[in-house]
Order: sequence, then structure tokens, then C-alpha cells
Amino acid sequence: MPRIDSEAIKPGLWSIAAVWAVFLACAAAGWVLFLRADTAEIAPMRTFASGERVTVPVDPADRPAVYISSDTPVPYDCSVSGGPGQARLAATTGTPPFTADGVTWERFLVINAPARGDYQLTCTAPEPASVRYGVGPELLSAGRVSGILSPPVLLPAAGLLVAVAGTVVVLARRNIVRKRLAISG
Repeated sequence: MPRIDSEAIKPGLWSIAAVWAVFLACAAAGWVLFLRADTAEIAPMRTFASGERVTVPVDPADRPAVYISSDTPVPYDCSVSGGPGQARLAATTGTPPFTADGVTWERFLVINAPARGDYQLTCTAPEPASVRYGVGPELLSAGRVSGILSPPVLLPAAGLLVAVAGTVVVLARRNIVRKRLAISG
């Protein structure tokens, strides 16, 4: 079998490196979009101080949650009343904190309301502490952060598709050129 000049085989292997560089760029951009997700969507819509009674519109479809912002762990006592039905508060765990407008929030309760309506919410901290409470949508229900069709997911997926397809095309074309060169001698 005759020796084939590797420089005669086109496209070059650098093409594979280029398509994978596109994937890395897309993955990095997706990660940046995820980290810089619009926190206005997930920040508490209504904030209040310890002991303050607030009326909040609650829609069960929005998966409402109660958030806390405090420099130190504090015990709390929260209650919900009013509305078209008896709502309940359920404790949550394992939720990562997030920062919105320079304030670090952590979800600690979800509001299980039977129907859409205005509910009264009160949270108190028995110890004197710098604590704020907030009500807003659950972090994982905010569309830009978690949805499968969100830009932080789609961008790396598109980059991966380009990289895999590009690799297949380059290798197939190189194989065709190699066979032609071998036949022509």
C-alpha cells in the first residue's frame, strides 16, 4: 500500500479541535448565563421584617416559598392565615442560598395553599437578630434558571451537537480523501 502524504488529506485535524473549541465556548457561556441568571425572577417579591404581618397574593401554580436572610442561624415561627382556604407552611431543606440585589436569601418554607388568593403571613424570630423574610416563587420554578429549554442548558447542548457533528463530518471527509489518494496512488 503506498504511503499517503498526511498534508494532502483535507480537512485537517485542526478542524476537529476548532469544533470542540466551539463546544467549550458554548459551555462556558452557558455556565456564565446560569450564574448570572436574572435574580429578579427568583428574588422574593415581597420582603418584611420579623413580627410584621403582610398580605401576599399566593398562586399555588407559582409554587410560592418563604425565604430568610440573616447573618446567623435564627429560630423562627411563621404562620399563614386568610385566603379562600386553609394554607399550610412546610419546612424545606437542602436549598442552596442565592444572592439577589446584594442580599443573600435561603428558602426555608413553602406555602401549600389550596387556592389562589390573598393570604396573611407573619414570621417572628424570638432572638434579636438582623433578619428579613421574603415571599416569592420557588427557586426551581423560575423558568430561566431551571427549565430544560433555558439558555444555560440549550447553549452547551447546541455546542455539543456542533462538536459531535463536526467531528463526524471531518473524520468522514478525511476517510473519503484518504481512500481517493490511495486509489490514485
